[in-house]
Amino acid sequence: MNTPAKPKLTYFDAPVSRGEECRLALHLAGVDFEDVRIKGADWPALKPSTPYGSMPFLELPGHAPLAHTNPILVLIGRRHGLHPADDFEAARHEGMMQHVEDLRAVVGPTIRMDADEKKRVREQLAASYLPAWAAAAEKNIVGGKPFFGGDKLQVVDLKLHMAVRWFIGGAVDHIPATIFDAYPKLMAIYTAVREHAGVKAWYARG
Repeated sequence: MNTPAKPKLTYFDAPVSRGEECRLALHLAGVDFEDVRIKGADWPALKPSTPYGSMPFLELPGHAPLAHTNPILVLIGRRHGLHPADDFEAARHEGMMQHVEDLRAVVGPTIRMDADEKKRVREQLAASYLPAWAAAAEKNIVGGKPFFGGDKLQVVDLKLHMAVRWFIGGAVDHIPATIFDAYPKLMAIYTAVREHAGVKAWYARG
């Protein structure tokens, strides 16, 4: 890969998941970046040239490509005031970010299951794993109002927002859109991010 002249983020051509939270972080940080969106049909040819065979990855002038969502978000956050400066508080935020990745690791494989297996597995997840995941998130949202760390949006909030948004639109078959309704602190972060002026500006671009 050639070193880009400005930051370059590469992810699938969809406003979802890991790539979208990185796009939002760069946008909120005020970074002028190249938003490269890959069609699904083009991914197999690109995959071998990526750092770990996955997306997103971020290319910065003068550096090798940086892969995996949490390191990308933490780097953006540290450089642009969207991640705690205190080392313990930063680690607490990163623990919650890993909690979101754990969720994706469990639910993500169901996307590729056949219809019958998908229904069976997702109904099991809705009955047990997802409520347990949300309860753990709720327990660890302490003192944050309206965001995880207080009154300022940080990268962890973008990640929690994307996780909740994945389900509450009702687009994940066999998992109720109300799955997180019983967790008010988690839902409050989702809403606060959705209503944030910078986030609204990103989605108002058309």
